[in-house]
This record gives sequence, structure tokens and C-alpha cells, in this order.
Amino acid sequence: MKSISSTLGSIGLLVASAAMITGCSNNSGQQQMQMSAPEIATITLSPQKANLETTFPATIQGKTDIAIRPQVTGFITKVHVDEGQHVRKGQALFTLDQVQFNAAVDQARAQVNSAQTAVNTARMTADSKKTLLEKNIISQYEYQLAQNSLQQAESQLATAKAALVNAQKNLAYTVVTSPSDGVVGTIPNREGSLASPSSAMPLTTVSDNSEVYAYFSLTEKDLLALSKSGATSLDAAIKSMPEVQLRLSDGTLYPLSGKVATVSGVIDNNTGSSSVRALFNNPNGILRSGGTGVIVMPADREAAIMIPQKATFELQDKKFVYLVNDSNKVVSTPVTIDPINDGKNFVVTSGLKAGDRIAIEGVGTRLSDGLTITPTDPSAAPAAGQPQAPQTGK
Repeated sequence: MKSISSTLGSIGLLVASAAMITGCSNNSGQQQMQMSAPEIATITLSPQKANLETTFPATIQGKTDIAIRPQVTGFITKVHVDEGQHVRKGQALFTLDQVQFNAAVDQARAQVNSAQTAVNTARMTADSKKTLLEKNIISQYEYQLAQNSLQQAESQLATAKAALVNAQKNLAYTVVTSPSDGVVGTIPNREGSLASPSSAMPLTTVSDNSEVYAYFSLTEKDLLALSKSGATSLDAAIKSMPEVQLRLSDGTLYPLSGKVATVSGVIDNNTGSSSVRALFNNPNGILRSGGTGVIVMPADREAAIMIPQKATFELQDKKFVYLVNDSNKVVSTPVTIDPINDGKNFVVTSGLKAGDRIAIEGVGTRLSDGLTITPTDPSAAPAAGQPQAPQTGK
């Protein structure tokens, strides 16, 4: 009996020891599992307004860029303006050699005087012939000849007067004036150069920069989106478009907003795009013809699902995010994004919805599909350079 009792006691002790070992092993496994779940910042998605913008390279042209060409041929004797100078309509820009044109005016005036004398003589003759005809001294034929001579002299006088007007106009053309207010462009030819209407290069260009046009291009797809695939007219869509901004070549924004004015009715077969023109006021003359910039067009989205770009990764030309489920496991999920973004965030068009949680750190390094994480609030993360408080195990 004593031997049996001793044996049973030994067996109980072994069972108790095994239970204690098993319990310790389970507790250790649970602690190890908790320690192996990395802390990853997550966010819960909610609809919000996305202030986005699209940009288009643009070239700047004055409201009018007028090539100045002479209407007569002659040597330049005087340049009255300089490059970049503001001029008024009618202001003298160039003077051409006037000697031959003054001579042509004097000659034409002399011809007018001569023709006028011939008319006076022919009229006196015709009046005399009329008197003789009334007295039956001469025939009707003789009188008609005198009348014909008078009409011929009057025609020659009219021709001489027309030649005088033409000579005076040519003389006036030797002073080349500005056809509008504006700014003078480059002046390739100076005093002594020959100026001609047939010259390939104009004397200069006068640009009216009080208002400027910024030319840019929209693709056929952009135009269809603008007109809602034909649901509205393009003219109505242009009128309803918001004002646009112009980013200058130094990266700064032009202080005045512009308005899209026209869209070309022809799509270029080579580029698949259509030319668009935006109008900007230019009271200080900052914008000049030939300049470049970037049109910034607002493309706001209402009730958009936005995610940080760092929360995405790409696989076979598709975007993915790590969706965090109720068990705190991350699941790689494909998403579709809007091609327009602000450089930091993406607007998700499909694949996610309001209320979903996604991981926003460790993408591409620490996370893998099916990994269990410990979600943390990104706003509660310690500042850079600050030591974290030591964690204590339970």
C-alpha cells in the first residue's frame, strides 16, 4: 500500500510539473507574438476636398504683335526709338531718305500746274468756238473738236493730280510710324541700312503688352472631359471654367489671374492636341512677348478619398496599398488613382472607401502581405531626434 501511494504521488507531481511547463510555454509564446507585431502608423480614410491643379507649358504673346515694314524703299536716315521702348500710336519710329520723294512731289506738282494751264487754254478755246457757232461762223464739227480738247485737258489734269497725291503719300511713307501703342522689339537695321517692303526681316516689332495671351495645348481627351463627352457645348464649358494662374519661369506665380478665352477648333494630327488661349492683364508690363511659363489650372475634387503617396507601392504597373483588417493584419489591395495629384497625395478613384484603414509607413521595407501589426496613431509619433520612452512588458 505504501508503495502504491508513493507511486501515485510521483505521477501527480509529474502531471503538475508538465502543466506548469505548458503554461509557461503558452505565456512565452503569447509574449513573443506580441513582441513580433511591429508598430506601424495607420490612418482611417474619410472623404475630404482635394485642392488639386493641372499644369500646362505655355508661351506668351502680346495681344498684338505687329511687324513694322516700310511701304517704300529707301535708306534709313534716322532711328527715333530704341529696343524695349514704350511707344504711342502714330509715334515716329524710322525716317527713310526723302530726297527722291521730295523731288517726285515737286515734279508731280509741276505737272499739275502744266495740266491746269492746258485746261484753262482749252476752256478759252471752247468758249470762243461756242460764240462763233452761235453766230453760224463755224460748223458744229469745229466746235465739237474744241470741246473734246477741253475734256482731254481736264483728264490729264486729273491724272496729274492723282500722281501728286501718290507722290505725297510716298513722301509721307518715308516716316515709319507705330500703328498702335506697345513696346518696341529688336531693331536689326540701323542708319544707313536699306529698307524695303520686300525685305524678309521687318524693321522691328511693336507688341501691345497691355494684355497678353498665354498659349497652351489640351489633348483630345481633355477637350472631351471639358465638354463632358458632348453633354455641353465647348463654348459653354469655356465660360464656366475657373480662372487660371500663370507660373513664371522663375517659379513664382504671376499676381493676376487669367481667363481661358478661346480653344482652337482644329486638333493637330501630329500632336493630338488643340491650341488654347488664356488672357491676362499686364498693367505693369512684366509679361513680354516670346516669354514662357506654365498655366496652372485648378482641378478640385469634392468628397475625395486621399492617401499619402508614400503609402503606395507599384507592382506590374498597378498601385497597391496595405489595407489593415479587423485582426490588424495587412492585406495588399490594388487601387486606382486619379492621374492628377499634388505631389504628396493620391486621390483614389476605386479600391478604397471611407472608413478603411491603411498602413502609411514601412511600405516596401517592413510590411508584407498577411503580417500582423500593432497600429499606431501617426500624430502621436515622437518628434524627430527625441528619445522614445522605454516599453515595459506586462
